[in-house]
Amino acid sequence: MADLIQIVDDEQDLVDTLTYNLQRNGYRTSAALTGSDALRQLESGPRPDLILLDLMLPDLPGMEICQIIRGDPKLQDLPILMLTARGEESDRINGLEAGADDYIVKPFSIRELILRIQVVLRRCPPGQSESRQIEFGCMVVDLDAYEVTVNDKPVNLSALEFRLLTNFLDNKGRAQSRSALLEKVWDIHADVQTRTVDVHVKRLRDKLMEAGEYIHTVRGFGYRFRKKPDEAAN
Repeated sequence: MADLIQIVDDEQDLVDTLTYNLQRNGYRTSAALTGSDALRQLESGPRPDLILLDLMLPDLPGMEICQIIRGDPKLQDLPILMLTARGEESDRINGLEAGADDYIVKPFSIRELILRIQVVLRRCPPGQSESRQIEFGCMVVDLDAYEVTVNDKPVNLSALEFRLLTNFLDNKGRAQSRSALLEKVWDIHADVQTRTVDVHVKRLRDKLMEAGEYIHTVRGFGYRFRKKPDEAAN
């Protein structure tokens, strides 16, 4: 079945345009013109595969809706792509810190939006029959099924948190600065003071439970993932 995209925006003309183009590209759609309506749909309707979320809604700010979703155990791994007229870098950083998986500024091209959606929704390569798994101590990461377990307990990660974890696994034992993580995981190429990395690393550690100890803080620099599961913290 085609992926379901929930559009949350108070501009009816834009909702109609997005609905037409998304359906034309093979997606199913639902729409909400207010934040409260979007939350009601999430509670009672079918779960979408991705949300296109406007920040400036007439009732609830998009940032608040994003935080509500990230705080709900049933929805916290739901991909969120923010749509907004706010194009300042600080706005983008605030959106990412709130838990968005991507951020696109209005006006935007439909082609770019579709590509961004495809990137966020991308899972396993077509035709692959066996899972690629990484086992590290008490943690198992299934790269194709997009699943993580710790001591056989499932862990619900957002798309961005999953990307952050796999980056750590790809660079085991290597210290990575906050700016390097911003570029690799968030695609922010700027020398800015931001808590984005710290906020998401804390969330990732909390969700990983015991496995969160595999991520070491390198004071004054960034983070390093253990080279071996039994390596002591430093």
